[in-house]
Amino acid sequence: MLFFVVLALLNGVLIGTSRTVNGRLSTRKGAFRASVWNHVVGFAFLSVVLLVLRAWPAVTDAPVAAYAGGVFGALFVAVNSHVFPRLGAMSASVLVISGQVLSAVVIDCVQHRALPAPIRLAGVVLVLLGLGLPRLSARLRQKEIHPCPTEKK
Repeated sequence: MLFFVVLALLNGVLIGTSRTVNGRLSTRKGAFRASVWNHVVGFAFLSVVLLVLRAWPAVTDAPVAAYAGGVFGALFVAVNSHVFPRLGAMSASVLVISGQVLSAVVIDCVQHRALPAPIRLAGVVLVLLGLGLPRLSARLRQKEIHPCPTEKK
């Protein structure tokens, strides 16, 4: 289990790094061109890996939903490439993770045809609050720097 936890954390580091690289490329070439390069290089890399492993998949093995996943993945990279340099790494990541957490709750509700246990919902609320703390902190600091003008009597 520890291996998978470490692997997931490493994946998060790679995603953050990838978003930064794609964001920089997006400011120079545009979000969709950055996304195309991301996917062309990714396809080439995975093709080499699959050839080395001798595990090339048959195109007919993929369910129809896999093609939708590819579209969503490409759109995810393009949108991230566009918003990352404009919102900054922290804000963009927090918003993306918040969206992932919320959609995960909805997906689980639909798949299990039931609401999650209250303890899980409390966990989701805590995660979302934790993700929102940096934004709240930044707003509070901003108010300290630029306090509201006092009213004249």
